[in-house]
Amino acid sequence: MARLSPARRAALALLGERRRRDARARDLLRGAGALDKLDERDRGLATRLVLGVTAAEGALDALVDARLRRGAHLEPRVRDALRLATFELVYLGTRSDVAVSQGVELVRSVAPRAAGLANAVLRRVAEQDVAAVTAARERVAAGACDTSDLALVGALPEWLAERALASLGAGRAAAWARSALEPAAPWVAVSRACRTEDEALALLADAGCEPEVGPLPGSVRLGAPSRLASSGLVERVVVIPCDLAAQEVALLASPAPGERVLEVGQGRGTKTLLLENAAIAAGGPCEITAVEVSPRKSALARRRMEAAGVAEHVRCVCADGRALPEDLGTFDLVFLDAPCTGTGTLSRHPEIAWSLAPSAPAELAALQAHLLASAAARVAAGGRLAYATCSVLSEENEAIVDAFLASPAGAGFELVRAGLTEAPGGSDTHFHALLARV
Repeated sequence: MARLSPARRAALALLGERRRRDARARDLLRGAGALDKLDERDRGLATRLVLGVTAAEGALDALVDARLRRGAHLEPRVRDALRLATFELVYLGTRSDVAVSQGVELVRSVAPRAAGLANAVLRRVAEQDVAAVTAARERVAAGACDTSDLALVGALPEWLAERALASLGAGRAAAWARSALEPAAPWVAVSRACRTEDEALALLADAGCEPEVGPLPGSVRLGAPSRLASSGLVERVVVIPCDLAAQEVALLASPAPGERVLEVGQGRGTKTLLLENAAIAAGGPCEITAVEVSPRKSALARRRMEAAGVAEHVRCVCADGRALPEDLGTFDLVFLDAPCTGTGTLSRHPEIAWSLAPSAPAELAALQAHLLASAAARVAAGGRLAYATCSVLSEENEAIVDAFLASPAGAGFELVRAGLTEAPGGSDTHFHALLARV
């Protein structure tokens, strides 16, 4: 009988907790005391397993169910264990003998009588499914793939792979699928209102985060991101965890020092801080009115603005972006960070792919169109309108902008530029469009 590794034991416990609480994997990992007991290598493996299994959940279930006898029912804890071992076999490339042995022990730890079933299922997965995924990867790399290959390589719903292929084209869709299960790149942005770049780099280095200057102004890649959580630098808003694509979208909006800016869809305030960063880099802060429909998120964003030292330049308003308060007036720049499927951030948000329904893009597109028309009405003469999503689907991106420009609400606007912004490796992709009122 093999000895079960501490990393896999911890990962299985966290996956069970996530299932029972319907929690977000990253939120759960941040507060996981079980990880504190592991050494750095085991903590890294446990984190990789939890995020990967969460991202691939539906695909893993399909692989496991195909190897069961018809009508067989798995107890939830057994399914958690089989998902974990199948992920290792098919997507992490763990040696088959190790992954099967550890998978059997995972099942034995929660349901001893199911160990034989686990052994049979995992051996079939190792003998047949590993080769199938390897062949699909080769076809994707060669550019000779179809939606089934993209879905298999990225552990994605086939409907989503099909729409991504139609939206992105073969090359970009292949890069997107290959990156879907990869860990999110460890980028942060320096909060320029709080610290200079040199000061922030020194604080990150003192915390053991191994910072490296990135390609965008104020962007920093962390060589040891696990040490950021205990540093206190995020809570003090010395740095802002966010991907490179999000940072670039804020820079492309180009808020100028002193300009009046309306942000619609503030969320927790990350883009608000990035917009202020962009203005400060150009010479000084801009004056932002940030609208968010959720009272909880608006209150959280307000606290972040205070911690970042920009509260005097940011007014947080809790309101529905589809019916903006009349007294807001007009603005030099209106920035709409539209609610979307989030399909450009799968590596950062592993729950997304299997939580979306095929109807979600169309439902969100209707909301996006309404928000864009509402936001456009607040652009002053000669002002700009920026539209952004973190989706790769054209029906949420180009189609929304084209329909807006063809509508009465968009009659006074012209498109300045539009396109996808992609982080290195394709792990994060955002859409941006900048329009000018003429």
